[in-house]
Amino acid sequence: MRAAKVEIQDPRPENIARFALESALKNNKRLIVVEDSGLFIEGLSGFPGPYSSFVYETIGLKGILSLLRSSRNRRAYFQSSVAAGSSSLEPQLFTGTVRGRISRSILGKTGFGYDPIFIPEGSRKTFGQTSWSFKNRNSHRAAAFQKFAKWFRRRQLVLSGLERVR
Repeated sequence: MRAAKVEIQDPRPENIARFALESALKNNKRLIVVEDSGLFIEGLSGFPGPYSSFVYETIGLKGILSLLRSSRNRRAYFQSSVAAGSSSLEPQLFTGTVRGRISRSILGKTGFGYDPIFIPEGSRKTFGQTSWSFKNRNSHRAAAFQKFAKWFRRRQLVLSGLERVR
């Protein structure tokens, strides 16, 4: 049975993920993993941040570009926060970030969401103009989930090692 994710309004994805995890743990004993992410644009004081999905659905890419029309600061970053825990395990938080800038126009058709206007550091192309393999290698979500996977594997090895000793 899948429980609905409770989502608070907060400017930091890590707080949203942590709250959703704690809410889900109230009625569940299994390991729970939740993720929240956002696009943070410096020239817009961090907007849209954790409200990225809503902003994308309402004003879209053209709306973001319009808001940035007169801004010289186009630096931005994607952040993903993954929270994991259970009734017997202290909540853990894993964060992945990819830095870059917002383009002046919508470029490319690969990916989804803000990919056609986000140029990652070290690239001249938006995520929308790159291959899926490039995007996956430079993904904020992949970075956060890789940290979670490393922690989870280490935890599993410790638990299996303890079981052998007994």
